[in-house]
Amino acid sequence: MPTRRSLFAGLASLAAAPAPAAVRPVVIELFTSQGCSSCPPADALLREMAARPEVLPLAFHVTYWDSLGWRDPYSLDLATTRQRAYQALLRADNIYTPQMVVDGHIDAVGNDRTEVAAALRRAMLAQAAGPAVAATVAGNQVAVAIAAGTGTGRVLLAGYDPEHQTKVGRGENAGHMLTEANIVRGLTDIGGWAGGELLLAVARPPGEKLAVLLQSSDGRYLAAQRIG
Repeated sequence: MPTRRSLFAGLASLAAAPAPAAVRPVVIELFTSQGCSSCPPADALLREMAARPEVLPLAFHVTYWDSLGWRDPYSLDLATTRQRAYQALLRADNIYTPQMVVDGHIDAVGNDRTEVAAALRRAMLAQAAGPAVAATVAGNQVAVAIAAGTGTGRVLLAGYDPEHQTKVGRGENAGHMLTEANIVRGLTDIGGWAGGELLLAVARPPGEKLAVLLQSSDGRYLAAQRIG
């Protein structure tokens, strides 16, 4: 089993580096459900964006559709809780599917390609360089390094599956085969960042792939990095 020291060995120099990351992907969070007939076009758009290196799309499957004919096998309470947190942060009247939150501060209807494209352009123009981020994985342990920089935020570790196909048996999408991408299986708040170098070691969350996110209290992302 890897030790804490061995996990950190390759990351110490990164955390101490003063230079910020030059580029980071724009984080796009889709709040969706297999029980929602308006969601498949948004899921398809997210799949397209998953191939773009300048974008980090994540699909959060909410729970409030589960009692309406079809229980989404990927629905998570944390997804619903996270969407409600955005409702308060963005001062929205309600929550809905499919909703995309672009870079933590721009709301867009997830199946409206024009609106999503405009939100993505706006996010890219507003994007500022943040601290460099790196991580290593050894077995069930993940070590995360955040370099020194400006600002404060929470460090989140997301686990997600790149793609799943589901034959929906009931509800609004009954009979359809849905192909969905970057489905979040776990999201863990692993610590706070206050502008200095930071090293953290945590258990790996569920999910085939991982991403490290650094998010400020106003919802905006300071850093984001795929792992592997």
